Amino acid sequence: MKHTLVQDALKVVHSPQVLVNIVSKRVRQLGQGFRPLVAYDPRLTFMDVALKEVAEGKLGFEMIEVPSAAGTSTTVPVKKSRKAAAA
Repeated sequence: MKHTLVQDALKVVHSPQVLVNIVSKRVRQLGQGFRPLVAYDPRLTFMDVALKEVAEGKLGFEMIEVPSAAGTSTTVPVKKSRKAAAA
């Protein structure tokens, strides 16, 4: 994992916890054979590719509010794909 990719991705996603969730889900997708959304060097790992996708704005997220049992609402990150954004 390249430190510069992490720093670039954190400029887009300001919360490290949310970034971990986005990247881990995308790494699983890349491992299953999904195509990368960015041009990449074959020496990069799936994690590096996912971080590069986030840093270049190819992957996004939105925070939604989910009501809890106590009556208060909390925000939850939701991954936003390019296909959903185009629809």
